[in-house]
Amino acid sequence: MEKRTGLFSNGIIWFGVAISVSEIEAGIEIGAAAARDSLWLPLILGHVLGGILLFFVGLIGARVRVNAMETTASAFGKYGSKFFAALNVFQLLAWVAVLNAQGASALAGLNLPISFPLTCVILAVLIGIWVFVGLRRSANVTTVVMAALAILLAILTVKLFGVGASGALTAGAATSAALLGFWNIFEISIAMPISWLPVISDYTKDVEKPVKATMVSAAAYTFASLWMYVIGIQISGIGAGNNIAQAILLAGLGIPGIIIVVLSTVTTNFLAANSAGESSKAIWGKVNPKVAGVVVSLLSAALAISGIMEHYISFLYLIASVFAPMAAVLLVSFYFAKERSATLGAWLWNFFAWLAGFAVYQVTVHLDSVFLGPTLLAVIVSAALAYARVLVKR
Repeated sequence: MEKRTGLFSNGIIWFGVAISVSEIEAGIEIGAAAARDSLWLPLILGHVLGGILLFFVGLIGARVRVNAMETTASAFGKYGSKFFAALNVFQLLAWVAVLNAQGASALAGLNLPISFPLTCVILAVLIGIWVFVGLRRSANVTTVVMAALAILLAILTVKLFGVGASGALTAGAATSAALLGFWNIFEISIAMPISWLPVISDYTKDVEKPVKATMVSAAAYTFASLWMYVIGIQISGIGAGNNIAQAILLAGLGIPGIIIVVLSTVTTNFLAANSAGESSKAIWGKVNPKVAGVVVSLLSAALAISGIMEHYISFLYLIASVFAPMAAVLLVSFYFAKERSATLGAWLWNFFAWLAGFAVYQVTVHLDSVFLGPTLLAVIVSAALAYARVLVKR
């Protein structure tokens, strides 16, 4: 009998996914350009709605026991599934590179005697080794790493609030004119959980208790992600600008700060690289997911060195524009149409519904603080069109 994963292991995995430099930097962006008394509601709302989407998308993989991109075949057909799997491999490669570059930049700020390119290579190798070893064989190590990270981050959080309360440094950007409106903050908040929609079923497909394990996964991610955003918001108000390394030094964390950056980069990137391998398998069944994941890890180093981090926010929005409407169509197809195998007419209409949501996102993302935000609008449009076919069919 195939061994299934439990509630604790899934909670650990998704807690670790959220602990990353990118989540902290998203918090810094919000804290630097929003009034403190008006950012909490859209921040929490974005995470809660993102967590709900994560749960329902992850539950599909948990119930049908296939990886994330293979679940899309029920709504978009065999070739539609391969199309989204290919997009997912490319976005995960870029995502791993972005996270790699962010981690290397943070480490560079701690004045280590290692160049940025070499740091990117070292991080990529560590990620590749973890992917090759595999999640199950490294389960105990993962638990210890997550426990250590949680303790170190709790210390960092306390120290950052101490720095902010001491009055030794003034909050520069946080007291400037508020540039971000309610829906801008909401969009930055929901963007992170949305970026993991095409990944979560890669891990929920092996759970022992589908509903409970998926709920724990989504809840663990949502909690940890909110925590990282709060750390970022606090950093934006202590005079460190958007420099995470400077904030770590101001908080008095030397070696522990280095450990935080390295471990948070590796743990998050491991999941992304591993899922790139799973998506490669969805494109061509003979691919070894571990080998593909290792290749993605190594390629990410070259991409990180090339300067991809300069396009980080635009890239994050691009992920949302593709996979948020895809998830909306998949949810309608699975939970309302009750389809497990799409006919030609069904997947053509579903593809149109996805394309409409994608177009809505691309138009509205350029508007200033559009009502509901581009992601939610794209989800609503794609879901409505997909559901229209269900009503006609009935």
